[in-house]
Amino acid sequence: MKHRRIPKRRAAFAGGAAVALLGAGITFQTANASEEPPQFTVKTLSVAAAGDLASTLEKTLGGDAGGSYYDAGSRTLVVNVADAAAADSVRTAGGEARIVEHTLAELGEARQTLKNRATIPGTSWAVDPVTNKVVVTADRTVKGASLDRLTQVVKGLGTKAELKRTAGEFRPFIAGGDAIHSGGGRCSLGFNVVKDGQPHFITAGHCGDTGSQWSETGGGPAIGTMVDSQFPGNDFALVKYDGETAHPSAVDLYDGGTQAITKAAEATVGMRVVRSGSTTQVHEGKVTGLNATVNYGNGQVVEGLVQTDVCAEPGDSGGSLFSGDAAIGLTSGGSGDCSSGGETFFQPVTEALTAFGAQIG
Repeated sequence: MKHRRIPKRRAAFAGGAAVALLGAGITFQTANASEEPPQFTVKTLSVAAAGDLASTLEKTLGGDAGGSYYDAGSRTLVVNVADAAAADSVRTAGGEARIVEHTLAELGEARQTLKNRATIPGTSWAVDPVTNKVVVTADRTVKGASLDRLTQVVKGLGTKAELKRTAGEFRPFIAGGDAIHSGGGRCSLGFNVVKDGQPHFITAGHCGDTGSQWSETGGGPAIGTMVDSQFPGNDFALVKYDGETAHPSAVDLYDGGTQAITKAAEATVGMRVVRSGSTTQVHEGKVTGLNATVNYGNGQVVEGLVQTDVCAEPGDSGGSLFSGDAAIGLTSGGSGDCSSGGETFFQPVTEALTAFGAQIG
């Protein structure tokens, strides 16, 4: 075998090139190793802190927001987003990001389509951030042509919506913490509030009309006069106390105790909540949807409600929905009962306080 002899200069060049290439390789790997992806920590949050973070992120994300919900097991806020850049914003803030198909704006368009084309008595719809859909529910009264129309509208929305049935019938729970009575029936007191320095309480608007008087017992002396009632559209009313009736900022737990209420807060999907009412007393559950629309029939459509899996029955209307010391909602209506279960809808307390210029107290 013959061996080629390489000149010293060429050999030096070849060796130098090898060293240069190896050196370049080391430099490249080292540079890559230093460019590690940013590290994010998902924060452990209370329900109140999760609600505050959800509100902040919804404003920050704008059109990239897809809704959020509270994971009670891990005590974290899960935030739906449209893309990776928005996901990084969520992670930087301490939330758990999830990239989904539909933004809140797109789901809002689906809700508007339902309002325009499927406002049928016995139906409701609410945004469910867990499934990233608008969940449409039809009660047992929706049949025949009405059910066919609803089915076609939902089908036309594709993956933005899904249709469910409930065995009950949607109705306001008129008949409602502590019982309050008027000539129109029995409801429940929601929360004591202060307006213009004077004691009032809030309850459901469908319980009575402006000017109606309310008492603690059927046929008993009046303790207050309803000074404003809004239903349908909304479902809240304001009653001004007459005389010296005690008005603590607390909810009756029907076990000899009370829960002090110090503030009002927005609901978050997944939030654990408690309801107190004069028919079925105290029951617990969680928030399952926000910005719900309910068609009670006879043109009684209410929008912007909180949907839960907490049971309620006639007479619980106007009663308190709360989480810890925070007032969340006023019982509006729903389907089912506390034997078979069902869906229940609540008027957000924050909206009522803003409308009336009142505060918890």
